[in-house]
Amino acid sequence: MPFVKEKFHVKHKMPAFLFIMRQFNFTQGQAQRVLAKGRLLIDGESIFNTGQSIEGEVEVVYFKAASQGRRPLFSNRDFMIFEKPSGVLVHPNTMSTPYSMLDEIRHISGDNANATHRIDMETSGLLLASKHKKAEAHLKNSFEAKTIKKSYLAWVDGRLNEPFSVSEKIKINNDYSRVKHKVFISDAGKVSHTDFVPLRYNETLDATLVACYPQTGRTHQIRVHLFHVKHPILGDPIYGTTFDTANRYLEDEISEEERFLETGARRLMLHAHTLSFTYGNRFHIKSKSDFGQMYDLICPKDERTFNKK
Repeated sequence: MPFVKEKFHVKHKMPAFLFIMRQFNFTQGQAQRVLAKGRLLIDGESIFNTGQSIEGEVEVVYFKAASQGRRPLFSNRDFMIFEKPSGVLVHPNTMSTPYSMLDEIRHISGDNANATHRIDMETSGLLLASKHKKAEAHLKNSFEAKTIKKSYLAWVDGRLNEPFSVSEKIKINNDYSRVKHKVFISDAGKVSHTDFVPLRYNETLDATLVACYPQTGRTHQIRVHLFHVKHPILGDPIYGTTFDTANRYLEDEISEEERFLETGARRLMLHAHTLSFTYGNRFHIKSKSDFGQMYDLICPKDERTFNKK
């Protein structure tokens, strides 16, 4: 379990934040965030006053990495790149999340290491993680400045023959009563652009392998842009399927077989394939996954029951 509650004995009276700094080798800011979240307890009660003096028995709830043995695809003194499997979170979304990529990141490089960008849980592929705070700031700023270029591979429903681009604006959805989409196309949304290049078509599966080049970084951008052109990503349980299927997926009430038939694949068929960026030197990292050969995860066209939009 990544988050654990552990007992400590404070021998000499000291401010709460100072104990956290010394015990976990944290900066003052990190220690204050631990306290602000109520993760230091005395007699079962959270302590929020960072300057409060503490002594004797205390408990601390903290993230304790539990590795499953995944090693980076590439690593140097500043950052590392992992192949994230589909179905694994980048960060724990609750304190009871059993495992995330942060377990591997912190297991290798300690509490100051962190993922520097987000990838949807069901998307597989390259994840860039910093090994220290200076690298984290540099890489996150690079993502914001769009100097880090990413490409993806996607298996989509139907046949695509020619390269194309989608520049439809994307808006966050605030009403899930009619559709379960997290975002949708809207003139009131934010500017978004993705370039697409079809790579090959499989007639038996009625599916096209597509290279995707997002030029902006909106939430679910590739997914909603492909849905918009009526070639949703196979296995997408939200975009390109019915309200009922999306709702049952979100409520964890859909079986693996139902999902296979109703969404066209056993998982979201989207993969983070390359990363290109500068960090002192110029780096171009390519996934070693055989994503383009994962035909067994895709439902043959004659068996699919999902609602084509």
